[in-house]
Formats: sequence, structure tokens, C-alpha cells
Amino acid sequence: MYRIFIVEDDPGIAQAIEDQARLWDLDTRRVSDFRNVMGEFSAYDPHLVLLDIGLPFYDGYHWCGQIRQVSKVPILFLSSASDNMNIVMAMNLGADDFIAKPFHISVLMAKLQALLRRAYAFGAAMPVLEHRGALLNTGDGTLVYENRTIQLTKNEFKILLTLMENRGRTVSREKLMERLWATDSFVDENTLTVNVNRLRKKLDTAGLENFILTKFGQGYLID
Repeated sequence: MYRIFIVEDDPGIAQAIEDQARLWDLDTRRVSDFRNVMGEFSAYDPHLVLLDIGLPFYDGYHWCGQIRQVSKVPILFLSSASDNMNIVMAMNLGADDFIAKPFHISVLMAKLQALLRRAYAFGAAMPVLEHRGALLNTGDGTLVYENRTIQLTKNEFKILLTLMENRGRTVSREKLMERLWATDSFVDENTLTVNVNRLRKKLDTAGLENFILTKFGQGYLID
């Protein structure tokens, strides 16, 4: 699991990033002491750093320079100071990308995952899973079968990923719901059933009939 270190002093933005990252099975840690960013960075050993420019005590440029002295970890700047001078300065100090505030969370996640792909080769860290000739690309969330790409929604991908990771073992509905939403606050049985049925229809249409089996009273299985 990739670790994302969030150096952002706006708690609302930081929380939104953490919530979205959790949906993609990314581990996050938010800096707690803005005087000791490097200490927390070293202890956490992240795969990527999200770094604001305007921070208490020392700005993001300072911490970017400090990080670059000891690590080549990807750094993505987040800032409302998005004029050309700030962007150029960030890049010159070693940042890998820059996103201006306010931003759409999906755009941030796309940039973040692109940086992870380039830096760590998703194919190795997040492998392609295979079953019955179907290839699930865990980097971009697509399924390929007989040279056809099957586009999956986020929930469909997570269901299929969980089942393929547990191939040969029955996965309970409870475990699937935990994987999808991380909490049962907004989950009901019908929501999961609808997602599984839609996924099955896509698989059947692609020629993967009976790819997901139902174990009544237990859950679902890929075998």
C-alpha cells in the first residue's frame, strides 16, 4: 500500500484528501507538527508528499528543499499561489507537479496516481491480476479480456479486485461492504447487490459468464 504524506494546514482540505485516498486503498498521514516536518517525514517514509506552500513557521519551499537533500520521493505542490513565478520556483526546487487551489478532488487523485505510476511502476507494485484469461489492471482500474477493455466503475473495480485477490475463497458481503465504503454508515444490502449485478452484466456481455459465483448465506466467490 502506498503511503501519502500530507503537509497541509487546512484541516478541511487535508481531510478531503484522506477520505478520497482511502477509497483507493492509499495510506495517508497528516503532518501534526509543522516545526518537525522532516522528523515526521523520516518516520513515515512516504511514497509521495503533498505539500502546501503557505504553512506555519516554514513555507513549503523550505520543506521541499529539505526533502530533496535526502530523498527523491515525488512531491506534488498544492497551493492557491498558482502564478507562474510560484510554479517555476516549485519546479526548480525539485517538485514533480503543481496543482492550484481550489481543485477538484478527482483531478488531484489523477495527478497523484500518475506520479505514483511513473515513480514506482504500478505494474510491479500493484500487479495485473489474471483469471480465466481476464486481466485486471490494478493501476488504472480496467479489465481486459480477449483484447477488449472493459471499463469499470470505482465500486465495480473494488468488488472485482477483492474477489480476485481472494480467488478460491468465499468473500463475505460484510467484507465487500467494508472494502467499498470503509464504514457501514451508508451501506445497505441492496446497494451491494446492485453493484454486483451490474458488474456481472458487464462480465457476461464480455463473454465471462459465471465469473462471479454466489455462495448463498456466505458471500461471493471467484474460483
